[in-house]
Order: sequence, then structure tokens, then C-alpha cells
Amino acid sequence: MRIGVPTEVKNEERRVGLTPESTAELARRGHEICVQRGAGVGAGYSDEEYVTHGAAVADTAEEVFEAAELIVKVKEPQAAERARLRPGHTLFAFLHLAPDPAQADDLLASGATAIAYESVTGPGGSLPLLAPMSQVAGRMSVQAGARCLEAAAGGRGVLLGGVPGVPAAEVAVVGGGTVGRNAVEMAVGLGASVTVLDRDPAVLESLAARFGSALRTLYSGPTALDAAVLGADLVIGAVLVPGDRTPRLVTAEMVKGMRPGSVIVDVAIDQGGCAETSRPTTHAEPTYTVDEVVHYCVANMPGAVPRTSTQALNNATLPYVVRLADLGVEEACEADPGLRAGLTVKAGRITEPTVARALGYRD
Repeated sequence: MRIGVPTEVKNEERRVGLTPESTAELARRGHEICVQRGAGVGAGYSDEEYVTHGAAVADTAEEVFEAAELIVKVKEPQAAERARLRPGHTLFAFLHLAPDPAQADDLLASGATAIAYESVTGPGGSLPLLAPMSQVAGRMSVQAGARCLEAAAGGRGVLLGGVPGVPAAEVAVVGGGTVGRNAVEMAVGLGASVTVLDRDPAVLESLAARFGSALRTLYSGPTALDAAVLGADLVIGAVLVPGDRTPRLVTAEMVKGMRPGSVIVDVAIDQGGCAETSRPTTHAEPTYTVDEVVHYCVANMPGAVPRTSTQALNNATLPYVVRLADLGVEEACEADPGLRAGLTVKAGRITEPTVARALGYRD
């Protein structure tokens, strides 16, 4: 199969769809790989490494799209990239379509097939391709929050872990999944006073067993959530409803009641955000302030650590890329129900039911 890897064009996005090592595995299996010149530079991979590992290098994105049957990306295709898609293309990338009807419309019009990383499922309903980036984003959320709490960034001037004789910062993590667990691990490790809220008792039990008395666990009812948010120096939004738009659990009224200089890091922003006051930001301009509360809502947080993120993502995606290339898209999806769950757009239709419902599409 002919596989294309274009340079990512989303703001400050330095990850790349395939590493040279992944390219070597695919080339060894007889597939042709075309990588856009400079695609891997942001993650520390030179064009020469790709050539050494069996890829061809093209000067432009147009050449990559023209040559490819399977296009392997990281982030959702931007408008210029969507215009290059055509019937016969299969796109394998993060899509996050539920809050992005413009992208959905363009993908439908293109006639291409699109498989969303975030919807591919594993045993027990796990999300194996979303998990590594959720791990990175969860850990980064605490780093970002700590920076935003500094006075120079508009924050309260609070150190997460405090010092002897001075209280640690109060951190509320809304959602106890992969993002939340990793955020808790970082915040507890830095000595913050951490509360996690979730609606699944099994998740809360698991977190309590892992962190013991260093973590407060609360069932996320309206009263508990309101109290946790209002009392927090740092709120981390870690809510996920697979395929659907994130519910707006943190209301504008809650934000108005937070202490001046408090911080919200909304990791859920890719799916629309879990705070009513959240809107997507970029690495170039990561924050804004509403009611004296600093909001950090970067939609591609792991892009700030592209080397780590690219390697972690490829560890998870490569087996699926191999399957798609070896078997072809139809047979690979037929053979693997988990991969088939990620099939989101095909022949001008939204095929993933949750996404279709979120976007208002009906058969």
C-alpha cells in the first residue's frame, strides 16, 4: 500500500504521524511510504533518517496526498488538508468531530474514508490510541497549571506543593479516567492537596487504592462539584464521553465564584471542553482570562513535547497501520472490531453512531 505522511500544519504542532522506525517496519513489509520534507523535524527526525529507513521524501503536501492511499497524521486535518482529500483516500488520525461540524462537512464532501484514533477500541472498551496522548496531556496539565498559577502568568502566586508552614495549593481534577489519573499522579507527587471527582464508583475505588490518603475522592454530584471548583486554586478538566461532545460541567456561575487568579486547565477542549467558559487556544497564545480566572485550553497539548508524544503515539498506532496496509482497509476493519469502531466517515456518511448523533446527522 502507498502510505503518506504530511507535515502537521495545526498551530505549533510538531508531532509526526510515523517515526523513521515505524517507516522501516512498513517498508520491510513491502509498503511504499512518502513523507513530506521536514515532517519529522519538530520531533527530532531528519529527512535523511526517513530515507535511510525506506521512505521517499516529497517536497509538498500536495505530492504526499497525490501519492498516498493511506494518509497517517496526528491531528485533525485542517481546511487546506481536507481540500486535498478525495475518494480512494483513507485518513488515519485524531478527528474529534463532535464539536467540529465544519470538519465533518468537508470530510463527507471529500468522499474519503476516515478512521479516528480516539474511537478505536480495545479490550473492555479501552481506547488504546487515545490513551498515550491522554497520559501525556494529563501529566502536562499539572505543569501548565503550575505555570499559570504564577503571578507573572496572571495566577494567584501559589506554589502547588507549598512549603513547610504554608498550605499547598488545592487542585480539583474533574474526571478520573486516563487524563485524570495522570494529572492526579503529578499533582500528588508535587505535594498539592488533590481532590478527584468522577461518577463511576469503580474509578474512585481504583484511585483511592492507588493513592491512599494523599487523595480525596468524591462522587461528582452537583453539590460536590460546585464546592470542589469554588475551593480550588487549579481545576483540571479531564472529562471524556467517547465520540461525543464533552458535557459542560463547570458552569459560568462556578467560574465567577472562583478566587481571582485561580486556573482552569481544560484538557477536554478537543471534544468541546467541560467548562462553559472554555474555548480552544493555541501554544502560541495558550491562555485567556474570564472573571479573573486564567483559562488554559490548548487543543493539542501533547504537541509541546513532540518527541515523547510521537514515540508514545507510534507505539500504539503502528500495529493498526500495519494491519490497514497489509490487509487493506475493508478487510482490516472486518477482521478487527476495535479498528472498525474507529471507522467514522465512509462514502459520504458518518458511520460512528455517537458522532453522527452529536452532529445531528441522520440516515
